Amino acid sequence: MTASRKKTSKAQQTPAGTIVSAVAAAESSLPDSTQIIVAAITAAIIEHRLAPGAKLTEQKIAAIYGVSRTIVRQALFQLARDHLVTLEPARGAFVSQPSVEEAQQVFAVRRMLEQHLVEEFCEKAVASDFRALRAHLKQEQAVVSRVDVTGRTRLLGDFHVLMAERIGNHVLAQILSELISRCALITLMYQSSRAAQHSSDEHVNILKALEARDVAKAKALMEAHLLATESSLLYHPRTSSADLAQALGSYAA
Repeated sequence: MTASRKKTSKAQQTPAGTIVSAVAAAESSLPDSTQIIVAAITAAIIEHRLAPGAKLTEQKIAAIYGVSRTIVRQALFQLARDHLVTLEPARGAFVSQPSVEEAQQVFAVRRMLEQHLVEEFCEKAVASDFRALRAHLKQEQAVVSRVDVTGRTRLLGDFHVLMAERIGNHVLAQILSELISRCALITLMYQSSRAAQHSSDEHVNILKALEARDVAKAKALMEAHLLATESSLLYHPRTSSADLAQALGSYAA
């Protein structure tokens, strides 16, 4: 295994943080306080602690983190660029509310990218990569069985990002992490409560095909998995009124 592969393996010792870690890495050029706020709001969205349409008040966020509103504004601009936040003139910042059309487009892009991901994984994966995915699936099954909404949302998305990171395709991992962050918004608005267990079971079947190096079967299963996830969307938006300080509090600490 090359030095770069060893570095990747070490990074996967805590797969549950993959998406947020990828986002933080992508924003390495931003000031530290801005990075922290970007990562915290992203995590709150992924973990369904901030609902679509939730207002992100600059003054409140500045007070939570003990920073200036300028720092908060930088973070919100970055999140808007990543399509997680919508900035409205004279109204402020809100967690984005993806339309049905946007939801369909996001899943269409994921299907295209993840067909390539399956091919590359089958070609490059070594034994330690399969062990990492099996360990990840154990965590998935555990949180799904406990009806752990926060844990399952992150882990179900991380399975896909972890595949790309294990084979050293960090560009694809970053793109997928951004798309999956947007999917977290979409599923929060539209997904039925029974879909999580089905998604985890489908991951198990995908891994079996990958371990067999059956590219055609793995691609077919991945395509069916993403189509099934999309078909579980009810397209009737949900709302919630989670307190901003409560949603971000653990990260502020």
